[in-house]
Amino acid sequence: MTSLYDERIAAVRGFNRFFTRHIGVLREGLLQSEFTLTELRILYELAHHGDQQPAALCRELGLDRGYLSRIVSKFEAAGLISKVDSATDGRAKLLRLTAHGRTVYEPLDRRSREEVGDMLARFDDTDQARLLDAMQTIRSLLDSQGGMKFAQPFVVRPHRPGDMAWITCRHGELYARQQGWDGSFETLVGQICEDFERHFDPALEHCWIAERAGERIGSIALARGDEEGVAKLRLLLVEEQARGFGLGSHLVDLCHQFARAAGYRKMRLWTTDQQKEARGIYQRKGYRLVAEDPVHAFGQDMVNETWELDL
Repeated sequence: MTSLYDERIAAVRGFNRFFTRHIGVLREGLLQSEFTLTELRILYELAHHGDQQPAALCRELGLDRGYLSRIVSKFEAAGLISKVDSATDGRAKLLRLTAHGRTVYEPLDRRSREEVGDMLARFDDTDQARLLDAMQTIRSLLDSQGGMKFAQPFVVRPHRPGDMAWITCRHGELYARQQGWDGSFETLVGQICEDFERHFDPALEHCWIAERAGERIGSIALARGDEEGVAKLRLLLVEEQARGFGLGSHLVDLCHQFARAAGYRKMRLWTTDQQKEARGIYQRKGYRLVAEDPVHAFGQDMVNETWELDL
């Protein structure tokens, strides 16, 4: 016997098929081009929002980094996009739509607007408003719950036995390969993990492990600070294959939520000027740089940085 819940699931799936069919009609003019819908969406982002970091495009469009890389290579070979230096990070590259790319894209964008306009023109003002209100209702409801669960390619759980050893090992391996740091960094991370486990207070501290398909792909921890009301953000790590999906940002948000619930008034973290991606996350979350200390550590010259956030 079909339950009411089953009927609702069927209704949503039926609407998806109906809406997809209509979207296909609207985009028929675009699909007559040589581009896939994903490729056109990338061109749209660059045309309407300017230069973009590849990681930001992955997050916005829900793309795998390798898939985006292949499309970028195709577009570069066709002269549609180019890579330019970031004004804020000398080691980062941004994707930019070339003049030729804009010439190719603009007629397709114009055709898409015309077809949507043709669809809306079939309705009077009242029905147009009803249609837009219904779209906004769907969007608001899904956004309020984080969207469809399969759009998030990871799950997050509390740490358990064996996780601290993995955190230590992966920090050492990743930073040796990416930054050229020596083994003293892994030793430091191991000491941080050991101290966290030895003095762990579940009411005031927490560690999260991110997994995808049962494989560990990220971590973060919140530990008590040396001052009353101050928490430390520690052990942020995202595996290379898991970047571009907003995982690092999500892990930092979890820390903030826990810290507020535990009564902390301030977050504090240590990083270096070499950890560009992590620093970008902290800046976007509102952290401010409060101290700098040039040092030679882990076999490299670098600047130790302390960042803080008022909760």
